Amino acid sequence: MFASALAARAQTYTILHQFGGQDGANPAVGLTLDNFGNLYGTTYVGGAGNAGSVFRLTHRNGAYLFAPLYSFHGSDGRLPLARPIVGPDGSIFGTTSEGGTHTLGMVYNVRPFPNPPFSVLAPWNETDLYNFVGGTGDGSDPQSDLAVDAAGNFYGTTSNGGANGNGTVFKLTHTGGGWTESVLYSFGNLPDGKNPTAGVAIDAAGNLYGTTLNGGANGRGTVYKLTPSGGGYTESVLYSFAPGIGGEYPQAGVILDSDGNLYGATTLSDRGGAVFELSPSGGGWTYTVLWHNFNDSGTEGGPTGNLVRDSDGNLYGATQAGGLYHQGSLFMLTPGVGGYTYTDLHDFTGGVNDGSGPRGNVVRDANGNLFGTTWMGGGSNKGVVYELTP
Repeated sequence: MFASALAARAQTYTILHQFGGQDGANPAVGLTLDNFGNLYGTTYVGGAGNAGSVFRLTHRNGAYLFAPLYSFHGSDGRLPLARPIVGPDGSIFGTTSEGGTHTLGMVYNVRPFPNPPFSVLAPWNETDLYNFVGGTGDGSDPQSDLAVDAAGNFYGTTSNGGANGNGTVFKLTHTGGGWTESVLYSFGNLPDGKNPTAGVAIDAAGNLYGTTLNGGANGRGTVYKLTPSGGGYTESVLYSFAPGIGGEYPQAGVILDSDGNLYGATTLSDRGGAVFELSPSGGGWTYTVLWHNFNDSGTEGGPTGNLVRDSDGNLYGATQAGGLYHQGSLFMLTPGVGGYTYTDLHDFTGGVNDGSGPRGNVVRDANGNLFGTTWMGGGSNKGVVYELTP
């Protein structure tokens, strides 16, 4: 259950980079943090080809140096709606929602050239790993982050395509010198989910968990599980969203804790969005709303990016709207005896000195610093990368 709300806590907010266009514009997702404290992200548009970009902020001596790694041009992908991930070999992998050979989106890899100049500003080389075909045999319009298993295989979703045109879950396997894509599941008709925009979470047994934006028993989205079975996967709908405090239309995916509980968020509820927990119980699953008073606590509209959870069980996220200035906010949910307490960490103001409309996830480093992006704001109103320090 939910408890109370607290006013904004004292934090130090810093803009690490303001996008201007040639370096990328309008990041639609959050960031990825590597083991060295470097940050990686994508912009939806901008860059040399005005089709989006991949960038890095290198952490050196307590500061961050921005470098555009690659600009998309269309035939090599365009309009990335997913953050990049760091693969097992240290290079960068991700998806674009459009572009590629068939213009239906693709999976890419970005890595340094074999003998690059010795500079963190040197551009990287891009390779197409897979171009989606669409139709009944393949997915199209991938918007999800990739997840990687212990063997180095990648998993993701497409929001459309597949056997029923309602989206797919796919796997990309490294075979020899190339990559092979396989559709693990095609979403069906109601009461199945449809149109996943988020990626999947993988547990130790190889089960995959995710959300769909639409579909389900009430047509407002689902949480699903794919279980390995007989060389394939069996899908089960764990929860179907409905109007009310439980929330509806999840754009964010789910994250797992060590006990197998799932945490996620919806963009809408009767009070502007909800954060939830889904726990295994007696062979089934128990759905609990952890917070849904986003409007009442100074924000409106739930998170559209994944939450992050620390070792104490606190949950962190961003809302793309609302806040004291109606430009979005950052929040923390703290577990307690009576439920979760909501704390407003930062209210975006927009304009040249702040961001506006954070659409993606936040990441948290070992020192408790939060990092993310905003869709707009900054000097050119094309978005920023920010840091929030306790």
